[in-house]
Amino acid sequence: MSKRTRIFIGILLAYAVGVGVLLYRLLGDIDPRYRESAEESLVETAHLMAATIEAASPDGVLRADMLQPVFQSLYARRFKADIFGFEKTRVELRVVVVDRIGRVVFDSRGRSVGADYSRWNDVRRALAGLYGARTTPDVEGRPETSVMYVAAPIRLRDEIAGAVSAGKPVQSFGQFVDAARRKTVLVGATSAVAVLLFAVIVSVWLARPFGVIADYVRYVRAQRSISVPRLARRALAAVVAAYEEMRDALAGRNYVADYVQTLTHEVKSPLSAIRGAAELLQEPMPDADRARFVANIVRETQRIQELVDRMMELTALESRRSLDAPGPVPLRPLIEDLAASARAAGAARALNVEVLPGADVVVEGDAFLLRRAIANLLDNAIDFSPASGAVTLALNPRGRMVDVVVRDHGPGIPDYAEDKVFEKFYSLARPHTRKRSTGLGLAFVKEIASLHHGRVSLTNAADGGAVATLSVPAMPA
Repeated sequence: MSKRTRIFIGILLAYAVGVGVLLYRLLGDIDPRYRESAEESLVETAHLMAATIEAASPDGVLRADMLQPVFQSLYARRFKADIFGFEKTRVELRVVVVDRIGRVVFDSRGRSVGADYSRWNDVRRALAGLYGARTTPDVEGRPETSVMYVAAPIRLRDEIAGAVSAGKPVQSFGQFVDAARRKTVLVGATSAVAVLLFAVIVSVWLARPFGVIADYVRYVRAQRSISVPRLARRALAAVVAAYEEMRDALAGRNYVADYVQTLTHEVKSPLSAIRGAAELLQEPMPDADRARFVANIVRETQRIQELVDRMMELTALESRRSLDAPGPVPLRPLIEDLAASARAAGAARALNVEVLPGADVVVEGDAFLLRRAIANLLDNAIDFSPASGAVTLALNPRGRMVDVVVRDHGPGIPDYAEDKVFEKFYSLARPHTRKRSTGLGLAFVKEIASLHHGRVSLTNAADGGAVATLSVPAMPA
């Protein structure tokens, strides 16, 4: 995964985490806000009830019995109130009146008359002339909910003669809290989906959507039978390709700059060798030395030419979204032909190139590109094999995939190079020549694997040497 891809994914993850934290804070803040609103209305209700009782007790004697018929009638009322989509059909207000010592003299529900409420926080503070409120589990009613109470003092002849506490079950406004939470989650999820959709739209727009769609339509038409999983995988691959092109379009300047900088670095060494040899050739010297310097110039020129050719091939591959004309490719004849050619190349060091027995597997792809990819892996295996060593090729079917495995018995991959071997221009010195390649071969193989909806890996074998595996989808039998 490239640095730009990691940065892009990191931004998306940071956005997702930010939205998640914001939603968590908002969801946690909804219930307290509703409780505050409910408590504010209870304050007014408690003082209204206190003023009503004070007006009904002109002789200074606390009279709360006048509330009994009022609440009997109130609780018997049935109505339908549509409150923002929620239906309310009955009154849930509770009122408790206590005397100056905290003994209940009136309970709207008729359950606590005579009980001592002097220790309840709302009653105790109201009798002291302070603001009092509490939230208590509804043990007497519904144990699964709780009730908010706010008390107000009752003043008769400038003295506190008692207190009235107005209560409301928390469950009565819990449905509004739940609805607000659902709406908040919906808004957050919609926001996240909208950002992802915007990214997809931008990627499709920047990646020439009609070309991507046309490629997918051609692929569907070329299928002999319809397989939904296979078509879904291909559609996903098209979206990934669109994202890759979007990334390159957005970061194209840096992408080109990286290429130019790396290419300049790679060309600098052979150019310095050519210039040094050319300057020396201007001086008188023996014919043998002159021939040696001319050979150096030719060799370094060929190195630059190979580097440029490989880079042009790789650039052409990276600009392709899909294969132009994929067809069935039998892999066994292909690797046997490559092995035959490689035996001649390895004869000078007595290398044994062998194809392990097994059944043939047919894949859908570009025979020329697959040949180039496997040839690159085979060339690497030969370059890193010791004299009189062995290189093996094998086909290993694995479910819907087939692995083309190229194994050598060389020194293997150093620990420091395991995560760099597929980077452009990265190369290790060959053991028998101590020279490096262009460093574009494995990057070339990686692009070919991607075009065939496969992957390539290079690992160390348990008993020494390296194992290169090119995995591509096999055609259905």
